[in-house]
Amino acid sequence: MSPIHATPVLWGVHGSVGKVALTPDTPLVQALGERTDKALKKAFGYTTVGDFLEHFPRRYASRGELTSLQGIPLGESVSIVAEVVSCTERPMRKRRGSLLEVEITDGTGLITITFFNQAWRSRDLQPGARGIFAGKVGAYRGGKQLSHPDYELFDDQPPSEHESKAWAETPIPIYPATAQMASWQIQKAMASVLSRVEKLEDPLPEVVRENNALLPYHQAIVQVHQPSATGEWKAARATLRFHEALLLQLALLRQRDEMRSHGATIRTAGALTKRFHEALPFTLTSDQEAVITEIDNDLVSGIPMHRLVQGEVGSGKTVVAVRATVQVAEDGGQTALLAPTEVLASQHLRSIVKTLGPDLAADLVPTLLTGGLSAQERKRAELKVVSGQARIVVGTHALLNEKLAFHDLGLVVIDEQHRFGVGQRDVLRQKGTNPHVLILTATPIPRTVAMTVFGDVDVSTIRGVPEGRQPISTHVVSLSEHPDWFGRVWSRAEEEIAQGRQVFVVCSAIDKADADPDASEDDVPVTGVEELAAQLRTHPQLGARRIGIVHGRLDSDEKDRVMTQFQNGELDVLVATTVIEVGVDVPQASTMIVMDADRFGISQLHQLRGRVGRGELPGVCLLVTHVHPETVARQRLDAVASTTDGFELARIDMELRREGDVLGSSQSGGRSGLKLLRVSTDGDLIEAARHQARDLLDDSADLSQYPSLQRAVDELLAGQEADYLDRS
Repeated sequence: MSPIHATPVLWGVHGSVGKVALTPDTPLVQALGERTDKALKKAFGYTTVGDFLEHFPRRYASRGELTSLQGIPLGESVSIVAEVVSCTERPMRKRRGSLLEVEITDGTGLITITFFNQAWRSRDLQPGARGIFAGKVGAYRGGKQLSHPDYELFDDQPPSEHESKAWAETPIPIYPATAQMASWQIQKAMASVLSRVEKLEDPLPEVVRENNALLPYHQAIVQVHQPSATGEWKAARATLRFHEALLLQLALLRQRDEMRSHGATIRTAGALTKRFHEALPFTLTSDQEAVITEIDNDLVSGIPMHRLVQGEVGSGKTVVAVRATVQVAEDGGQTALLAPTEVLASQHLRSIVKTLGPDLAADLVPTLLTGGLSAQERKRAELKVVSGQARIVVGTHALLNEKLAFHDLGLVVIDEQHRFGVGQRDVLRQKGTNPHVLILTATPIPRTVAMTVFGDVDVSTIRGVPEGRQPISTHVVSLSEHPDWFGRVWSRAEEEIAQGRQVFVVCSAIDKADADPDASEDDVPVTGVEELAAQLRTHPQLGARRIGIVHGRLDSDEKDRVMTQFQNGELDVLVATTVIEVGVDVPQASTMIVMDADRFGISQLHQLRGRVGRGELPGVCLLVTHVHPETVARQRLDAVASTTDGFELARIDMELRREGDVLGSSQSGGRSGLKLLRVSTDGDLIEAARHQARDLLDDSADLSQYPSLQRAVDELLAGQEADYLDRS
């Protein structure tokens, strides 16, 4: 039975491609032809048969049971199984040609699909016809529509009752797709590959398969893509989820064991550390005390510390890190603190000097090293580093310069790990002899994410917030429901400025050229920094105010100059991209306005919001958006507005994203680092896989007893998942 093809047959799959047996390493172009290879590479980054075989269906539909149209969100790309109710052709009113309007139903609701000047499609789209329809949900005459969707119709029911039942019950895989590559096109390509692929090697030892009731790997791959019944794909997904969890945990634990196999210089607290505590003008929170104890134990263990400290913006992570630098400095050891921007590096230096106090600062000589220094300033700084005079060195990528040498690098501190890759971190580590590593992040990490993503790192948490932090109220400004609220946003900004306060305005792009190139004419244009700043300078209320701009295209000197002006109160409004997301401390800033807030992820919005309410003033955050209330994007904004608890937001974020990137690099789009594993629901599975991984490594530290498993883990560490494990 072959379906009616309403879209072109998959490029390159038929005819020209040979029948040579395929392996996971076979280039995809040899398997599917140039056009299909190009489309898959552009859409998903796949280059080999192995890559493509791991493009798993996101869900399964049934021919016999139509999927739900209830609550289908506007603006989302969807694939639905539905039946044609009516098909009508009419002339268009404002231009030549005709409009074909087709109503389809899933039994729970109706949606309209439309085609311009394609009346011939009415031959296929007759009432009663069933198929898969894919497209972006838009608004139409008070209802919802798919404009020019891709679709594929099913054949008529087969003649025999038995065949009819089997046909109706066979699950239809629905794949992650794009506008250029529909789900059924991917399905056809997958069928072509599976028909010619050699038996796939199973990396798991037989005893592991038996103990965990797993399918052989090849069988699982076939069943996940071509199930004949619901039970088959469920069993296949369970097997493949365990595969993914186990290989990941093995990779992480091997990295952890490798790092811990090297000795580290013991750094014992002494007189300097005691002076540090005595000079603190405030009392440490219980969470800070607990984390300090954990770090202290690491520093005296003789094993390189590899610890991540997570805590809300303003929770006091910097004090904990500075205390560690003092302990390392007791016997002349040095600390290198790597920050993502020059502005933040400069701020860190000021904060460290203030935290140390004048006497300790004079002894430890905190030194700044960035690309923005003059040649003379840089030379002086480098001399302090190589001589050991500077026991605390704060900098940006300038610290990674191969010519920079340390006297005794004992501790590496990474601020906001997601801004750096493992490669960069290792370059800095190699400037010392197995130095300790401390990673700081203001992005709260749920337990299952910590176990999955940071399985090679010890995780400490500072939940409490020091006294003095002001509350922040957050509001969604829905312009799709209340267009007039846009004016009120700027009135509120003026009210704050009139009271001597300052305002952040954040845009997702520098100008319109940075907007989504795939956006349609119906999409609301993105607000850019340059455009908005120009508008505000002529605004009836804000035009007289001092307005500055900061974005990534400005050179470092100009960015530093503007940020310094804002920090010093010489600007009233700062219009910026997310370069201000991390670390900027402006006590008089009371208001954060985020334009096109739906284009940001939850953790990003939470961090941006943390830029206000840092002084004595309560903070206000306004999330400006055009998205409709029922969309997933709007759910994210409502979640941010509902709580300031970063850990609760991290949990919500994880649930909302589903197939999204749990690593933080692609909250607003992009490919997930995970395939089938879901940290929001697979906590027990991840834990079981970790125990299994530990047992295997205890039996064979390098996995040489299990050569197939060893190869799979080596490939994971070195190949397609490197960016995932790098957390960059």
